[in-house]
Amino acid sequence: MLGTLCRFTNRKPNVYSRLDFGPRALLMLRLLLAMLLAAQPAAAVDLPELGEVSRQYFSDQEEQALGRAIMRDVYVDPRYLDDPEIETYLGQLGYKLVSVSTRNQREFNFFVVDDPSINAFAMPGGNVGVHTGLLLAAQSESELAGVIAHEIAHVTQDHIARMVAAQSQSQWPTLAALALALLASRSNPNIASAAIASSQAYSIQNQLNYSRDYEREADRLGYDMLTRADYDARGMSGFFNRLQRANRFYDSSAPAYLRTHPLTTERIADMEARSEAAPYHQKEDSLDFQLVRARLRAREGSPQDAVLAARAALKEKRHSSAVAARYGLVVALMRARQFKDAEREAQTLLGGATAHPMVTQVAAQSALAAGNPALALQRYEAGTAAFPGYRPLQYGYVRALLDARKNKDALRQVDTQLALYPLDRRLWRQAAEVHARLGHRLLSHQAMAESLALGGNLVGAIEQVSLGIKAGDGSFHELSAAEAKRREWQEAEKAQRKDGQPAGSSRAFDAGRKLPRE
Repeated sequence: MLGTLCRFTNRKPNVYSRLDFGPRALLMLRLLLAMLLAAQPAAAVDLPELGEVSRQYFSDQEEQALGRAIMRDVYVDPRYLDDPEIETYLGQLGYKLVSVSTRNQREFNFFVVDDPSINAFAMPGGNVGVHTGLLLAAQSESELAGVIAHEIAHVTQDHIARMVAAQSQSQWPTLAALALALLASRSNPNIASAAIASSQAYSIQNQLNYSRDYEREADRLGYDMLTRADYDARGMSGFFNRLQRANRFYDSSAPAYLRTHPLTTERIADMEARSEAAPYHQKEDSLDFQLVRARLRAREGSPQDAVLAARAALKEKRHSSAVAARYGLVVALMRARQFKDAEREAQTLLGGATAHPMVTQVAAQSALAAGNPALALQRYEAGTAAFPGYRPLQYGYVRALLDARKNKDALRQVDTQLALYPLDRRLWRQAAEVHARLGHRLLSHQAMAESLALGGNLVGAIEQVSLGIKAGDGSFHELSAAEAKRREWQEAEKAQRKDGQPAGSSRAFDAGRKLPRE
């Protein structure tokens, strides 16, 4: 896991806009890491339970700032999957596990990476990423929950902060360099070999053992979360066991999860021992889990192939849920732009006995795509009334109102939701579009600024609110509020630069920047 700390940031220009690392500089950073490891004493096996010592070097505020800086670039990268339905499901599953953790006061953010490899990772600030490949590879919801519980434990136990404390480094530039070097040494075996050759191999091995201690601690606490949240305790051991067996068929290209999470026979044995000691408990997969997997399968291959596969699965009954299978067919038909067929299948889906917000959402989307905005609005109104707390439906409802040119209704809806969820960057982005439609230039720029600030881009937020103030169409109260926000963001951005922390950058809007693939 720690090897994926900044997997999103190992590119040029990287997330740390003030530090541009060329090839020679990266080599120096790797050598620096090797020397740091050589100077480090061997780690004790019995780690501190909560890692309070690490906070001497890495405060909660610093970790949150680093997490926002990393997520700023994640949100604009092509491999970030901006899918509210899947992200909402992960958040619900994640917080169900967090709620039974011994340290449930931390805030978390669960997001999806569009990558077929089997991987999940935790980053500073409680950010937990899950690859689409893992969602599809998990054979049960308990297996998925076991992996996510493991990553949550890495966060709650301050493993990243404890790693920094072990090196006695507290400055942000050093942390940035350490993160890049860690990523390089973990993702490229040749670089790892070079680092060992330039240092003491024994000390490098000590660092790997230290990481395995973290993994064992995350296993133990993740297992506890899994059982307390009423999932099958065998989910964790089953998933890791299957990965270990699969690894025997790989040469130098092991699954991404195994390259970043050291998996040993001792860890597998510990998991199996805990599972065997627990009473048998078969946990049925939720409909949410099945719908999310059907949604992901509908994105695979060409649109036509996805439709054929979904139809075949439904016809041949190769599914565990007919509702999920038909839902996947509707998604695939919409992707193939077969909107009339999608609407017919959506009507069949709605005629079933199961009511679910994801079903309502796709039915409303199919009506809108089929050219029936009135029916779409009707379905959204019924859905938002039945599932008021399901935010993807609210996003869809606002979008449908805008498409129907009911801009004032859209404004009322988005304002109502922002009063409930003022930290929702998607709602602020929609508010920016609604205000733009109504000709509210100041409010539109300010709403976009709020969205950017929540995404970690303070520089972009300052630019947007400044444009809004220059527009000059706001009231005295609105101008005063905008100027106060600008001062707040300017002070925060200045403090970040003073402390050497990574600040926002307008380069974050460069959609051509790609994340490194395994």
